[in-house]
Amino acid sequence: MTDTPAPVEARGLKGALARAPLGVLTAYACGVAFCTYFCMYAFRKPFDAVKFSGAKYLGTDIELKTACVVSQVIGYMLSKYLGTKICAEVSAARRAYLLVGLIVFAECALLLFGVLPPALKPLAMFLNGLPLGMVWGLCVRYLEGRRASEVMVAGLSCSYIIAGAATRDIGRDLVMATWGVSEEWMPVVTGLVFLGPFVLAVLLLNQLPPPSPADVESRAERVPMDRRQRRAFLAHFGIGFGMLLAAYFFLTALRDFRDHYGAELFDAIGLGDQRAIFTRTELWALLGVVIAVAVLNVIRSHKAALVTVYGVIVGGFALIGVATAAFRAEAISGYWWMAAVGLGMYLAYVPFGAVLFERMMAASRFNGTAVFAIQLADGIGYTGSVLFQLFRDLAFGQFNRLEFFTPYALIVSAVGVLLMTASGVLVVRTATRGHHSGAN
Repeated sequence: MTDTPAPVEARGLKGALARAPLGVLTAYACGVAFCTYFCMYAFRKPFDAVKFSGAKYLGTDIELKTACVVSQVIGYMLSKYLGTKICAEVSAARRAYLLVGLIVFAECALLLFGVLPPALKPLAMFLNGLPLGMVWGLCVRYLEGRRASEVMVAGLSCSYIIAGAATRDIGRDLVMATWGVSEEWMPVVTGLVFLGPFVLAVLLLNQLPPPSPADVESRAERVPMDRRQRRAFLAHFGIGFGMLLAAYFFLTALRDFRDHYGAELFDAIGLGDQRAIFTRTELWALLGVVIAVAVLNVIRSHKAALVTVYGVIVGGFALIGVATAAFRAEAISGYWWMAAVGLGMYLAYVPFGAVLFERMMAASRFNGTAVFAIQLADGIGYTGSVLFQLFRDLAFGQFNRLEFFTPYALIVSAVGVLLMTASGVLVVRTATRGHHSGAN
């Protein structure tokens, strides 16, 4: 009698999912990935509903909220860079433990935020952001390298389109306005509400079976990526990948500014007192992204898919500029401007994590994981976010956030269209030139 245990995938829920039709597996993966990342946002975004009434930080020109936001983003940014190694190398057996540990760390930091005096609150927010930047990469590791990866990661992506808005509304309208919790304690209370659901979602996500032989044949095997393979990837895609990162630098800064200071932007256009305003404006982005990614998933040719996803991203950048120009010309209302800018930003932003890098790996047959490229891009993007917010307070503090946001949106639109068009030409040519194992 053998002592070898039966394969994990042959038993329980994981085994049932391994034997299930692709549509059932895809629906399950979308649902549990959505829930996992949605809950993560409850530990990151409710703080954005805090205003501090324009209080300054340590007598400087930097507002206390800006100091806290920037500190959180610096932690988040460093987490993304750490994730290029940790998320790319972590074994499947340790992913779930790491996910839960990261969230518990973030919640403890929010507890510190409630306890510490104003001078030290930015430190608490730095510690809060430090673990959270790796959650996305760990979730993607469960979903990449499958025939339906685009749809699965789209389900994951839909979570952050709506979760940031929903958790801000919950923090502002429920925890503070209804429960009477103060600004300092609202973030940790909101996190506690979502801690149990997050753990449950991770347990369910961890039941996903590994990619099937048919998945590997279609998308190439996804394996942990060491330093040598990471360097080979950068050398292989070269300048085109660099242009892509530059566009993402500007786009993430714009998206993050709109997220962090949405309350101030809505106040400036006269919509700040409307309930659930964050959620209502982002529903349009959610709908548009779901449609776009669904269309991309049915494209079987990796080259055609790469060309199409670049087209979607360029179109998203263009919509940001068109909508902002129309708002400044008073051709559309503030609500439709915020909704259209949100749609444009997410049409450009979501495909980076949901489709672009996945198809780059599949087309080139590169031996590694798309999570490396995702984490690197996010790290560079959040570097832009930090610099952008400090630049506003230190160089243009005399302008309110709406006056600063609108011209920057026009600049990002133009720069993004140019960089992504040039990047598309180079990356599509490089990715489809021939298979590359990453082992050289």
